[in-house]
Amino acid sequence: MGSYKKDKHRPSPLPESSNSNKDEMGSYNYKMFNLFNRKFKITEAEPPKDVKQLFSKFSNGGSHMTADQLRRFLVLHQDELDCTLADAQKIVEEVINRRHHLTRYSRHSLNLDDFFHFLLYDDLNGPITSQVHNDMTAPLAQYFIYTGHNSYLTGNQLSSDCSEVPIVKALQRGVRVIELDLWPGSAKDEILVLHGRTLTTPVPLIKCLKSIRDYAFASSPYPVIITLEDHLTPELQAKVAEMVTQTFGGMLYYPESDSLLQFPSPESLKHRIIISTKPPKEYLESSGIKRKGPLSPGGRNSSEEDDEASGIPYHTAELEADDRSDSDQDDVDLTDCDNKSGQLGAPGYKRLITIHAGKPKGCLKDALKVAADKVRRLSLSEQELEKAAATNGTDVVRFTQNNILRIYPKGTRITSSNYKPIVGWMHGAQMIAFNMQGYGKSLWLMHGMFRANGGCGYLKKPDFLLEKGPNNEVFDPKTKLPVTKTLNVKVYLGDGWRLDFSHTHFDSYSPPDFYTKVYIVGVPADAAKRKTKIIEDNWSPAWNEEFTFPLTVPELALLRVEVQEYDMSDKDDFGGQTCLPVLDLRPGIRSVPLHDKKGEKLKNVRLLMGFQFV
Repeated sequence: MGSYKKDKHRPSPLPESSNSNKDEMGSYNYKMFNLFNRKFKITEAEPPKDVKQLFSKFSNGGSHMTADQLRRFLVLHQDELDCTLADAQKIVEEVINRRHHLTRYSRHSLNLDDFFHFLLYDDLNGPITSQVHNDMTAPLAQYFIYTGHNSYLTGNQLSSDCSEVPIVKALQRGVRVIELDLWPGSAKDEILVLHGRTLTTPVPLIKCLKSIRDYAFASSPYPVIITLEDHLTPELQAKVAEMVTQTFGGMLYYPESDSLLQFPSPESLKHRIIISTKPPKEYLESSGIKRKGPLSPGGRNSSEEDDEASGIPYHTAELEADDRSDSDQDDVDLTDCDNKSGQLGAPGYKRLITIHAGKPKGCLKDALKVAADKVRRLSLSEQELEKAAATNGTDVVRFTQNNILRIYPKGTRITSSNYKPIVGWMHGAQMIAFNMQGYGKSLWLMHGMFRANGGCGYLKKPDFLLEKGPNNEVFDPKTKLPVTKTLNVKVYLGDGWRLDFSHTHFDSYSPPDFYTKVYIVGVPADAAKRKTKIIEDNWSPAWNEEFTFPLTVPELALLRVEVQEYDMSDKDDFGGQTCLPVLDLRPGIRSVPLHDKKGEKLKNVRLLMGFQFV
């Protein structure tokens, strides 16, 4: 039955062993209005009909499945064409060891329950491929890159602490682009990382650099890109160059020439760290601002991201008219910088820059012009991207075929929320910069997108974003495309909540009433939402419902899954979520682990789902 009004001071999730209100008969007791108890029997998840039929089919009607029979199931039904008998034997041994530890030496095959539990083990039967499978030898501009925004912030954009800790967490998750804002400290030669013109507390640059050095390749061997928003004098830029070279040593890559005709590949930059920023020049001169006195985090010498975040208008009389853009501080006139940086900046600092950030002065269309003799990075705010997508969509696609486009959140996102990333991906933008310490469904999509390609942080862009036609035409994101794939999704059952949560976490008076929502997130033509029925009073709900999703651009489609617990008198409760890249889904019946609202994997909660492409 539907949940009653619940106690809002619910306990936190409990560890696996904590079932304090479970009696010896395998039941949960719920106290009703402090007057009487309601007893609900704990039911274990049972194999669905499809699982029983598959077991019977591949065991030839027997009561046990041998390693060779399991191999046939994995090859023919799960489409694991490379599976060998030795692979299947290892799975059998692992399942037996987990489920029959005391008698493992006398068992050599799987019964139906063993087979069912194997399907539920996400480490043995996960939903997506765990290997890097994209071509990693193309230039960096041909990849979507897992990108952080203000990577040093622990919380909101205005008053949270700056720390190396969120940088470490991002790198451990697989993020490949780390952003640092550099400001001079009060002491001589002191360089701090902080969000300028806010109340954020600073962290020394050297701490951040050492953390990047120590954790850069904790989850991926592919290059880490450090984007710098630089508010420093030439003398301090030289100090940064010294700190960077001493900290990273041989890990640091920089090109031999000032201007690259094309970017190097992720494969060629394995275990290397590269720098991206504007070429050095007096910051205020390059921005067209007349200044006197030293740079200061509390002064007027900040990027527009800082101006937006602080709520102070950026467009002041101190700016030249043609410099009044919405882009990052690092978008300066590349031509001027290339000519003058050797005189005004720190030559050692300039030499370390692999990806030059900058744009010509003028309108957005001019900023998106492609130079024949060099490649660069351009930054746009999320609002600027929307404007460009509406008026110059093909220009954006053309620019991103060889150059790098970075999109950053609008300054009003002071709580470190995020925006919808799909517009940037549709136009080929490589760096969709997200607040990784943030929250919300947009961040779930970002997590999901970069679970693809083995979670390495680099995804090869779809061919249609890289190709040119016979008349030099490029893909138009506004074009309506035909359906190219259809994804069938079956939601069998869910399990694990009673191990991860207290028995009253979802409902004070009865077991939970779970249902599952399934979404396709992608280009507008592919967007879809489906929902299962509600299973009442059951910790292990079995839905056995199937949904079909036609897809026009499966390369950019994400399957978002969310479990909710129905409440008849209040907002439904969150029961877990995940987001998966459609083209990396493994066919067959798979275990799908769920995550909490912050994207952390729940210990035991998972769904059993089926995937099939037609």
